[in-house]
Amino acid sequence: MVLLIGTGILLAQPSDGLQRGQSLYREHCMDCHGTAGKGDGPKAPFLSPRPGNLVSAATSAKTDKELLRTIAQGKPRTAMPGWKEALPEEDQQAVLQYIRSLIQFSRSPTATPPTP
Repeated sequence: MVLLIGTGILLAQPSDGLQRGQSLYREHCMDCHGTAGKGDGPKAPFLSPRPGNLVSAATSAKTDKELLRTIAQGKPRTAMPGWKEALPEEDQQAVLQYIRSLIQFSRSPTATPPTP
């Protein structure tokens, strides 16, 4: 979506892609990966191997390029299909943007060490 304002052009806002990604995730990914991306969707118990946890440290450490490749090509010997034929690249990127938004880092509940 491109908005024209006066004589200038305002490009689509990041939230547009995030909303699109959320919608696509719900439609194509949530049944296996779950609402929070933890690999615990309603179909997960019936899949072997189980769907990946999209918010795990291991997945979070992957580059966008690596994750987009998985979205596009799928994962061999799993139930994860490739979406390159079904979703345009822009939609694949929107899904990735939404997956990245699911990752919530938190501090350890341990107390801060005293200062000397």
